[in-house]
Amino acid sequence: MNNNIGKKIKLLRIEKNMTQDQLAKHINSTKQTVFKYENGIITNIPMDKIKIIANVLGVTPAYIMGWEEKNKPQNSLDFFKLDNIFPISTQKIPFLGSVACGVPIYAEEDKESYIALGTNIQADFCLRAKGDSMIGARIHDGDLVFVRKQEMVDNGEIAVVLIGDEATLKRVYYYPERQKLMLQAENPSYAPFMFVGEELDQIRILGKAVAFQSDVR
Repeated sequence: MNNNIGKKIKLLRIEKNMTQDQLAKHINSTKQTVFKYENGIITNIPMDKIKIIANVLGVTPAYIMGWEEKNKPQNSLDFFKLDNIFPISTQKIPFLGSVACGVPIYAEEDKESYIALGTNIQADFCLRAKGDSMIGARIHDGDLVFVRKQEMVDNGEIAVVLIGDEATLKRVYYYPERQKLMLQAENPSYAPFMFVGEELDQIRILGKAVAFQSDVR
C-alpha cells in the first residue's frame, strides 16, 4: 500500500463533508488513526477496514486501493485542485434565536436547533440578526451571527450584549475610569446606548461576534 490510499480516503471524506472524527466513529476507530491513514503514517490498513471505509465513503474497496477508476462525467473538473477553492469541514453550532440590530429584543433560546459552520471558526452559538443597525459592518437583517462566549471584549469589538432580558448586537466601548459603557451601532440613523454607574449592573456581555453568514444579495 502507499500514501495514495490515504489521499483518496481524505479526498472522499472531504467530498462527503465529513470530519476525521465522524469517519472514525463510522468505522469504529479513532480520529488519530484516521489522521494516520490519511497522511501515510499507517500504510498497512487491514483489508476489512478498507471495505468498511469504502462503504462509508460510497465507493468500492478497489477504487480506494487504486485498482479501478471512479466513474466521473467526461471533462469533469476536480474543484479542489484549483488554488482559490478550498474544501470545508463543518461543525454544528447551537442556534439560540434572534438578536436585535437596533432596539434590543427579548433573548429567545432554541437549543434544539443547530447551524453548520466551518471548523476553522471557533464559535459557541449563533443568533439571527434582526434590524439594520449593523449594516455598516455588513451584518443585515436575517444574517446569522456566530458568537464565541466571553465576558469581556476589547473596545471597538462587536458583541452580543444582554440588557436585562433583552439582547442586542453592537460595538462595545467601555471607559472604566468614568464607569461608562457605550454600545455603538454601525448605522448613523441609530444613536448609541449609554450606561453609567449602577446602570452597568443590568449589562452582561454574552460573547464576541466572530463571524456571520449572509445570503448573496
